[in-house]
Amino acid sequence: MYFTGIIIAACTFAIIGIFHPVVIKTEYHFGTKPWWLFLLAGIGCVGASLCVEEVIASTLLGVTGACFLWSIGELFEQRKRVEKGWFPKKKKA
Repeated sequence: MYFTGIIIAACTFAIIGIFHPVVIKTEYHFGTKPWWLFLLAGIGCVGASLCVEEVIASTLLGVTGACFLWSIGELFEQRKRVEKGWFPKKKKA
């Protein structure tokens, strides 16, 4: 039996699950200012996935890169959700 697909699916599920709270916490603590860090990390991961020969590692780097890039849009959407009152807004000290 080959477990490559199951491994990739499980890891993809975990990566996406990790990024959800990362976006929420990033917007809460820093706002949308660090969007460019997500861009650089996303490009870096996607670029690295092109250089890795091993299938699982290459795929997971690509998935992580895609999640970083997707998170840019989610960061700005999260700001809108905070403005609507769906998530708490950080109180200024």
